Amino acid sequence: MQPLLPPTSYEYATVQQVRGATAQPATDVLAAEEPLEIRVGFGPLGQRQHRTLAITMRTPGHDFELAAGFLLTEGLLTGPQDLQGILYCPDVSKDEERENVVRAELAPSVQPDLPRLERHFYTSSSCGVCGKTSIAAVHAAGCPRLPLAGWQVPIAVIHQLPERQRQAQELFEQTGGLHAAALFSPTGELLLLREDVGRHNALDKAIGAALLAGQLPLSDAVLLVSGRASFELVQKAAVAGIPVMAAVGAPSSLAVSAAHDFGLTLCGFVRQQRFNIYSHPERIG
Repeated sequence: MQPLLPPTSYEYATVQQVRGATAQPATDVLAAEEPLEIRVGFGPLGQRQHRTLAITMRTPGHDFELAAGFLLTEGLLTGPQDLQGILYCPDVSKDEERENVVRAELAPSVQPDLPRLERHFYTSSSCGVCGKTSIAAVHAAGCPRLPLAGWQVPIAVIHQLPERQRQAQELFEQTGGLHAAALFSPTGELLLLREDVGRHNALDKAIGAALLAGQLPLSDAVLLVSGRASFELVQKAAVAGIPVMAAVGAPSSLAVSAAHDFGLTLCGFVRQQRFNIYSHPERIG
């Protein structure tokens, strides 16, 4: 079983720990943040091309899942059949680039949208995927509206999710500096959790893990994200087929609009036995 995160995911620092009016030296654990360059290989056999698609700041670990989830939510993949494999690029020129550059080899039949590849857009660990300007653009990329019929999540289960997520965040307990994306069953069973310094990276890792395991669409999963609910996170959840999304923090106005339009149930401020339902409350029983 793949370890949660490698030793490179955290660093130690000597600090002055202030308690009241006194200070003393102490050791602190910091969440690591390093750039990951995502490249893609595409084209027919014998005529393969390689391009850099994005550079994202992330916590090292589960990099292949991060790349796979990113490619899926950006519309370059429709399923595992479109992906031949992912590897760390061996042809890097600097030592610090080793295991910080990955290449996803697309199936020869996949014809990526080259103008999208040539944007060379940059995503930071906090801002989410840049370049999305409207909900219509996401629909144009093939994101379907989620079906509203089906199961319900009890209110009591939603209340329990933050504590269950926190208990499973091993690295957060050491660093206090990571976001998490956790997938639960409708009864509150933890299915999968991924951590990262970036909210969107954590979610891409979780979705990528499901993609690589052949578990998409996640039509029977409840997603909980730490922090706020942004448009990018709602978009990624909808692409993965997740019908219910909850956030510890507040949603943005565009996130709520997107949730309404995608048919996704969005809950915010899920903490201390309270939360708000911003869209499609019929899934909360």
